Amino acid sequence: MFERVKHMLIKEFIQIFRDRRMRAIIFLFPIIQTLLFGYAVTTDVKNVKMGIYDSDNSPASRLFLSNIHETEYFDVVKNIHNDKEVDKILDNGEATIVLHLKNGFEGDIRRSEPVTIQTMIDGTDSNTAGIIENYIFRIAADMQEKYLPYREVKARIKPKIGVMLESRAWFNSNLESRNYYVPGVIATVATLVTLTLTSMAIVREKEIGTMEQIMVTPIKKLEFILGKTVPFMIIGLLDIIMILCVALFWFEVPFYGNIFLLFLAAFFYLLTILGVGLFISTLCQTQQQAMMFSFLVYFPMILLSGFLFPVANMPTAMQWITVFNPLKYFIVIIRSLFLKGGVGLNILWPSMLALAGMGIFTIWQATHRFKKTMT
Repeated sequence: MFERVKHMLIKEFIQIFRDRRMRAIIFLFPIIQTLLFGYAVTTDVKNVKMGIYDSDNSPASRLFLSNIHETEYFDVVKNIHNDKEVDKILDNGEATIVLHLKNGFEGDIRRSEPVTIQTMIDGTDSNTAGIIENYIFRIAADMQEKYLPYREVKARIKPKIGVMLESRAWFNSNLESRNYYVPGVIATVATLVTLTLTSMAIVREKEIGTMEQIMVTPIKKLEFILGKTVPFMIIGLLDIIMILCVALFWFEVPFYGNIFLLFLAAFFYLLTILGVGLFISTLCQTQQQAMMFSFLVYFPMILLSGFLFPVANMPTAMQWITVFNPLKYFIVIIRSLFLKGGVGLNILWPSMLALAGMGIFTIWQATHRFKKTMT
């Protein structure tokens, strides 16, 4: 058995690496994709175009506006002097937000009275508008600590209420979206590469005419599947290592978990994806069919994984469908290991068990489906 599997592995590696384009897809494509996703997929909002309407024009208002200028969040494009300019600058898209400090801004601070700061935001993109509003609130809240001339009167820039909220981010303390998304990119890129390659593995044998030669050999179905699985498992793990290095050393995403636990999860996850890919390959007759089928599987996996949209926000019916999505469990594991210090197998074992079960099931299905015939 081992001798037949060994020769099958040698054949697969020769077949994979003799094609220059295939080598580029396997080793160059994941790094490029990770860099693109790492820079493009982010919810951080920076350099927002802002218009300033300072009706008070006092030392207090100028100090507040200096705090706005010091941040990387806003880019002041225009100083406004009347209400008509406000409508114009928002209508023509010259600014995304207009900040209005009304008359009496400094006087209210001196009297320790609540201060009203008006913001007019382009709400076309509701998510961005909410983030911008939160930025302004944080700058206003911080001013009470930094405004030295009036600290003795305990001025507050927010309404006086009975309960004050003091929040602290327990994980990802700086709330950087890149730290949240880049670990997910590791999972999605590895999925795309391994699923695409394995979905065409058996079909390629049929198209190039080597399937007839394999059928007349004494190799068994399980040995054939192992010969197809192990090379792509090794390639998948190598891709994960490369992407992991990009995440840690290029994007400087912190990693607090156990690296061995990460690779154990990666092994079970890749086993599942390889099983799915081989199952697709047994269903198709051409590589074009296999490619289209793999993308039909890949995109729902991404959308229902929690990579872009939280699973908890989905309708109940969709949440039940995500139970059968292996990518969801792997993303939970990889994000926890990256961002949550102290999280180990005692916390992640349900997701790990789900991946192991799916891996065994999909490989069994692919083996059961494969027949040493041309029909």
